[in-house]
Amino acid sequence: MLHEYANLYFCARNPMLFMRRNQHHTICVLRVDPVVIDLPNVVITDQNAASDYVYFAPTPDGLRIVSHAKTFAEDWRHPDQIEYFRRKAAKCAEVLVPDRIDPRFVVGVYVSCEQAKRQVEALGLVLPVCIQQHLFFL
Repeated sequence: MLHEYANLYFCARNPMLFMRRNQHHTICVLRVDPVVIDLPNVVITDQNAASDYVYFAPTPDGLRIVSHAKTFAEDWRHPDQIEYFRRKAAKCAEVLVPDRIDPRFVVGVYVSCEQAKRQVEALGLVLPVCIQQHLFFL
């Protein structure tokens, strides 16, 4: 069951974040150490895990099902409607970590603007906070 996993996107700049771009000043993206892929029972998906046509595969072999070109593409739009849906889904490829992500694997925070940076820094976290406007579609 998906709710038994911590779901991580390979690429945070995806359709889900795009839909919330107007809330950018209240959203942050956590940077997670890629070593989580090597944790026991981690599963990889080739698109959004809740999609109808998603493939699931265990690590490390599961990395082969992820289309690097589509997942990390700058833009998922395409004039062909079917290809558009494929690209949009692939932008949301995921790493599914059983139960939770241990805080030691959170290595930083991305935010969209100075206001969001101040809000995150006010939490007193000992993590680097970087402004990445492009990530938030600004």
